[in-house]
Amino acid sequence: MPAPSSSPEQNELKVKLTWVVVFRTIAISLLLIVSVFRLSSDPQSGDLSLADSLSFALIAGVYLVTLVYGVLLRAGHGVTRRGASAQVVGDLVLASSLVYLTGAADSPFVFTYSLAVVASAILLFRRGAFLTAAASSTAFIILSLAVQHGQLRPPTGSQPISEARLAFVLLSHTLAQFLIAALAGYLAEQASSAGGRLSAREADLKELVALQNLIVNAMPSGLLTCDEKGLITFINPAAVGILGQHPTEGDPRNLEDVLPGAMRLPRTTRRAELSVDTPNGKRVLGLAVTPLEEKSGSLLVVFQDLTYLRRMQEELKRIDRLASLGRVSAQLAHEIRNPLASMRGSAQLLGDDVKGSPHSLRLAQIIMRESDRLASLVEGYLDLARPPPPARENIRIDSVVGETIEMLRADPMTQGVLLEESLSPVEGLADAAQLRQVLINLLRNALVAVGKGGTVKVFVDAQGAEARIRVWDSAGSIPADDLSRIFEAFYTTSAEGTGLGLSTVHAIVQAHAGLIAVTSSQAEGTTFTVTLPRRSSAEA
Repeated sequence: MPAPSSSPEQNELKVKLTWVVVFRTIAISLLLIVSVFRLSSDPQSGDLSLADSLSFALIAGVYLVTLVYGVLLRAGHGVTRRGASAQVVGDLVLASSLVYLTGAADSPFVFTYSLAVVASAILLFRRGAFLTAAASSTAFIILSLAVQHGQLRPPTGSQPISEARLAFVLLSHTLAQFLIAALAGYLAEQASSAGGRLSAREADLKELVALQNLIVNAMPSGLLTCDEKGLITFINPAAVGILGQHPTEGDPRNLEDVLPGAMRLPRTTRRAELSVDTPNGKRVLGLAVTPLEEKSGSLLVVFQDLTYLRRMQEELKRIDRLASLGRVSAQLAHEIRNPLASMRGSAQLLGDDVKGSPHSLRLAQIIMRESDRLASLVEGYLDLARPPPPARENIRIDSVVGETIEMLRADPMTQGVLLEESLSPVEGLADAAQLRQVLINLLRNALVAVGKGGTVKVFVDAQGAEARIRVWDSAGSIPADDLSRIFEAFYTTSAEGTGLGLSTVHAIVQAHAGLIAVTSSQAEGTTFTVTLPRRSSAEA
């Protein structure tokens, strides 16, 4: 049978009743031990006397009643003021029985009435204590007078005492009961009041702790603490997300394992930057290391992931450099194009005049060929400086990528290269011709990098409101110095390259309001990722 639902007051009363039951059990057990010891130490004792038999019967009855009530109390029954009053009445009956069996006014167990008063103060506070004191005093007076005048005969056969002594015993007992009731009632009420205040403070503390946990868990910044040895003692969810790992509770990680170099940073609120390798790749963190307590040596580390911010700063710097270079390139190309056209025309006329001289004809052809190459370079510079605005329309990006790959499969440079594709159906806003130009540049660079026996993979998928094109190659890592400059105009590591391919790709992607990023490592190869919006800004 399920226990009835209980209020906080009932829970408190249940605890008090439990302790009263435990105390009563201990008291009656001590009484049993004393009785057994008395009988065993008396060499003249033979069979049990009537008083001893009644004492043991009373002890057994108290044990039985206490056991039954303990079972009911555990099941949640009897946890009421009426149940508490019944316990007090039972204690009074027990005390009166012991006093009667052991000599009434001369009984050594008169103090058991005081125990009943104390129990009543605990359960029913001051009013209950005074009522119990009055009841115990009345019971003791009636019992003592009845034995004194022969109306009751205790099994021990005690003799009447003098009237003066009887009056003194009754008066002192009554006074003691009421003094104990006053003191116990006051202490019980003070204890209850202190317990209530403590419960209120505990509830406030729990609310503060819960609020603190909510704040710490909702912080977008990573936060962790460590002891003086650097062992991590706390880490919030944001820190786990940034670092991509969580120290196990059974085997706490060291701060240097998670943030190498953090222990050597100055203890200040000023932020320092730290580059960290995580399972999610390299991260640039801005962090501050602050002592929590000077004596304990524990530290608080607060950090933010600045990787995206630094990447955007590098992107802005690159765009600024490209813009400056584009303006210079446009002016320079404009100044070169006209003289170059005159030089080529003159070389062509010269070639027509010297057809009889093979040597002169060859020189004229060299001039025209190099003039054409320079003209092509100048046109490339102009396209970089002033790229035509994309004619964006809703197209199937996966179809454009697939057609471009099929076209490149016929290129001799794809021979001996494993060219794979994984194209999910994705629609997006883009200029199909310019998108093909981006793919051709990226794929040709990848094919040249891997050479025969290498692998190139192309992926197309959607990520929220963006379309994503990834070109991966197995050529290994690009040096860090080159990786930061590969989108700069005229920067190339190839003797035959012009340094305009990736710059043009960057300009086209920028014109599409997209982003291009590159990651490279020796173990995982190199990946160029082009992200394009799937909807216009107005639609978004």
